[in-house]
Amino acid sequence: MTIISLMKQVPLPSEMRMGEDGLMDRTKAKSIINVDCGYALEAGIQIKKENPDAKLIVCSMGPPSFEESLKKALAMGYDKAYLLSDRRLGGSDTYATGLAISTMLKHLGFGVGKGLDSDFLIVAGRQTSDGDTAHVPSQVAENMGIPQATFIETANLVDGKIEAKRIIEGGYQMMKLPLPCTLSFTPTGIDPRRPSLSGAIKARNSEITMFNIDDVHLSDEKIGLSGSPTIVAKVANIKSERAPVKMSNGHSEAELVNSLVENMKKGKNTLEVKAQKEKKAKKRPEGFEEVDFRNGAKGILTWAEVVNGKISRPSLELLTPARDLAEQLGNDTKVTTLLIGHNVQELAKELVAHGSDEVIVVDDERLEEYRILPFAETFAQVIKEKNPEIALFAATTAGRELAPRIGVKTDSGVTADCTALEIGEHINRKEKRIYAPILESRRPTYGESKLATILGFVCPQISTARAGTFEVPTPDKSREGEITEFKPKLTKKEFVTEIIETVRGEGGLQSLFDADIIVSGGRGATSDDLKLVQELVNVLKEQGVKAEWACSRPVVDDGTAEYARQIGQTGKTVRPKVYVAVGISGAVQHIAGMKESETIVAIDKNAKETIFSNADFGIVGAYEDILPELIEKVKNGFTFGLDVKKKEE
Repeated sequence: MTIISLMKQVPLPSEMRMGEDGLMDRTKAKSIINVDCGYALEAGIQIKKENPDAKLIVCSMGPPSFEESLKKALAMGYDKAYLLSDRRLGGSDTYATGLAISTMLKHLGFGVGKGLDSDFLIVAGRQTSDGDTAHVPSQVAENMGIPQATFIETANLVDGKIEAKRIIEGGYQMMKLPLPCTLSFTPTGIDPRRPSLSGAIKARNSEITMFNIDDVHLSDEKIGLSGSPTIVAKVANIKSERAPVKMSNGHSEAELVNSLVENMKKGKNTLEVKAQKEKKAKKRPEGFEEVDFRNGAKGILTWAEVVNGKISRPSLELLTPARDLAEQLGNDTKVTTLLIGHNVQELAKELVAHGSDEVIVVDDERLEEYRILPFAETFAQVIKEKNPEIALFAATTAGRELAPRIGVKTDSGVTADCTALEIGEHINRKEKRIYAPILESRRPTYGESKLATILGFVCPQISTARAGTFEVPTPDKSREGEITEFKPKLTKKEFVTEIIETVRGEGGLQSLFDADIIVSGGRGATSDDLKLVQELVNVLKEQGVKAEWACSRPVVDDGTAEYARQIGQTGKTVRPKVYVAVGISGAVQHIAGMKESETIVAIDKNAKETIFSNADFGIVGAYEDILPELIEKVKNGFTFGLDVKKKEE
């Protein structure tokens, strides 16, 4: 058996610079092993411990400078390292990257088919810090024709099969997969080890095997900037639109909390907004050929994810941008939603009420619970029949792995974690062509400091939308729509992965999206395991406030809270009326998930923390002292400025 770890070296976001072409220049940025990849490297070593005959190899794609990180993997205990390095790979999107890596693995003798070794396991990080797409593991798995499980925390090889714990919204799943398969790991498992001295000496004397695309028999047709189905059209800086924080003053905890109450009564500081210059209409160059690359593709397809017998909120949110895009496209463009499950026919009416023109129902008792292989195959068959120009998914744990696997099946690029979607056009001055209409997918990237606009040139143009970004459309029960059935052709190979157990917590997704006040605890509020944070939420509820508690990523990573409560770039995006950040430093990844809150209150003992630059009101003090005072204030009727009716006794 061979354990193959896919590893990427990433630039530090703080050292990225904007190039003259308006795109990001990473050539002078210091690079490190991607954090999630480190956990995958360690997971591979842990599996080898229980299977000492297994061979460990590490593979990467990038410039020759990546050798440094590959040597570190060898020093950790890996046996061999391979690097696919070729200038023609420059500018590859995730689709092209997945294709290139899987082609290299097949060249090394791994795969399913004649003459290929199928006794292997691929491990990878959940996502990379420079892209945060979580696409490549799914794309490699589909290209290799093998099953997968993503967002894995722990995995073991038991009786020739992988048993893995997969993190999902609200809890986790225990899964069983046959070999070969692909696993992507979250940074919540066993911490990566430091290389030993003997390992470092061995690595120093080891050779890295380097390939170019000709060595692995990879054509340049579908790789690089020109061959990738998506391109980064432009990158812009993200600027904060929040006024300076109003800090509390006082010599004691009671005085500080009283000051907060008074400050909130008076209102936030205001930001002087400069009058925006009227946007000039984009001048179209004369004599350029207008190209409609859709080749007859028409309509928008969305996925309705079913959780515990209900349509998930992020799936309903999707219908807001879907309807907007349909209006922009005109020509009677329809929004079609695919609903997969068992006994889900009644849910179709809800989707019509929220904006779907047609709901395609796939009812099969084998599909009662989401499984990527049969769901991806079903989607591929529906796409072949319906030929949509756009396909939208919510960026949930399921949507983030499903969309890229479907993208490989349809030769489409995928844009991840979008916060804005609209129809536009692309002017290619070199070709003297205007591509229109085209989906402009905008997503934050590089540690949430930049907003990238991504374009796709193969239909369906696939995008995933960040949960919590769009509002749920107001349902109209009088809306009429078409409800049809679809019977996919599925075989045994789509059901080789087994779900042993699914566990979902009570908090979960919905209550955070519905809350008017969210109290969120960070690393600086865990000395009591967030008990004071939860107590503040409970007394707010007693006052009749819709309140819920949440946390930052480090709190999930150390096991204090479940992933379902994580706010941020890799968690949930929320926008309550009031967000109370307790002991949270203010990393850009966390700010990404809560910056749209109407009012932000920050409590931290360190006055220099970044969180205060992103808050409306602030208190500097130890949370153990501040929260008890706040709790007493709430008991006496303080509700952070919200008008609420107290529950009747």
